[in-house]
Amino acid sequence: MQQRRTAPRGSTRLIAVSALALAAGCASLQDPMRANLSDANEAVMQCAAWYREMDQRIDRAGVRDGGEYRIPGFPYLRADRFNASFGTQALASDKLFGAWTDRLINLETVARKAELRNLPTDALEGLGADRAHVSERTQACAHTLADHDFAVPERRRLLAERAKVPDDYVTWHRAVGLYAVTRVPFWHGVDNWQKDAAETMRRTKEGMRDPGTLSRYAPAGAARIKTAKAILAGAPRDPLGVPQLSAQQAETLFAAFAPVIEVDTSGDYDRLGALVWGDGPVPRVDATEPVVYRKLAFTRNGDETLVQLVYVAWFSERPHAKSLDLLAGRLDGIFWRVTLSARGEPIVYDTIHPCGCYHMFLPVQGVEPLPAPESKMEWAFVPDQAPRIPEGERLVLRLATRTHYLVSVAVDSGDADLTYGFADYDEMRSMPSGSGNRRSAFRPDALMEGTERGERVFFWPMGVPSAGAMRQWGHHATAFVGRRHFDDVDLIEQRFRLQPP
Repeated sequence: MQQRRTAPRGSTRLIAVSALALAAGCASLQDPMRANLSDANEAVMQCAAWYREMDQRIDRAGVRDGGEYRIPGFPYLRADRFNASFGTQALASDKLFGAWTDRLINLETVARKAELRNLPTDALEGLGADRAHVSERTQACAHTLADHDFAVPERRRLLAERAKVPDDYVTWHRAVGLYAVTRVPFWHGVDNWQKDAAETMRRTKEGMRDPGTLSRYAPAGAARIKTAKAILAGAPRDPLGVPQLSAQQAETLFAAFAPVIEVDTSGDYDRLGALVWGDGPVPRVDATEPVVYRKLAFTRNGDETLVQLVYVAWFSERPHAKSLDLLAGRLDGIFWRVTLSARGEPIVYDTIHPCGCYHMFLPVQGVEPLPAPESKMEWAFVPDQAPRIPEGERLVLRLATRTHYLVSVAVDSGDADLTYGFADYDEMRSMPSGSGNRRSAFRPDALMEGTERGERVFFWPMGVPSAGAMRQWGHHATAFVGRRHFDDVDLIEQRFRLQPP
């Protein structure tokens, strides 16, 4: 009898131990970084501890970069919407997976460098290394941890599941704000703006607007479009099919398709310039140094990856047009994006302001807009068709005074009285702020401090956080009615039938 009673207890213990072991194994798979902190491999354990220490210091100092998505369990990787789209595909082979994780490590490296540059000197105390060595060790540890983690197939699948960038809408705002009902008046507001914008473009195109005082800004040098097309047509591609461009080749592409920016100028708020830190909580625009920021981006069209050239111009403010102007505030600007075919031909242009507002598309002839999946949603506002650019000429973007709305797109020789230089968009992630310190233009939540607009008080039911505020790349929700992001990987593919130019 005693043996019969003892046997079940022994079995119960065995089952319990097995269950605990299984639970520990599952926990280590679900939280790779936690498991790595106690790994038998000393190099892995030290690198995990290093990343934990770095993250704690960065968060305590409030210098977290809010750009790309930090993938849970893998702090040495970050994702954006384009790269996240390869998750399932990357699991097909070691070659594809290696190419994919290299891209995620690169996103982490760029963001982490900005965070470490912005980290106050006293936050580095006790590490036994200067800022450069801290950065080098962090990069080396990223590869050590990746090599260790992804030797396990389950962790590869876990990464593919988690490398999905959340959208930038606050769903509970829409729920509390009765979005299903309130979207109707908002749609009418959007529709009215679109009609006004299209009519303004028509009138400007027909010469029916008083030009006022125009300031024309253009890049230095000739637009070598043929050279740019040849570069892109011959560019090698990585295993995922992403074009590989050298820094010099990217420079040639940006120079070839850079627009002339023509501004109706009635005050200093219409003069574009470089973002710099002064004494205040908001970056200011140095109009003595005309600068256009640029970023190399990509989109997907079926199995093909297309290059996108992004240009950003900043203005000091959108001034008040009346005593109560919900749209006015500190800083304003315009994004201009060129989507190129595989042969280097522009096929679709689109533009927003840095708040994500006023999204419009200008396809070239032969590119057909596709219908929206439902009525009364912000899908693809096409106010005009973009002209093709002859060799040696440039597109000219005409912006209205004060609002900086795009009011026309034309082609001419590109002559201008002012020359703008280029700066990399990522420079805004770490800018000199005095006393040897550095600071991002953006907060950890990817918004720009002090650029809030009055419209946010009324627009919150649409789910866009702080509607009207300037925000960082990767966080531009561009629709109040519907869901849409400027960097959605299928944004162009869903809205246009791209015919060969």
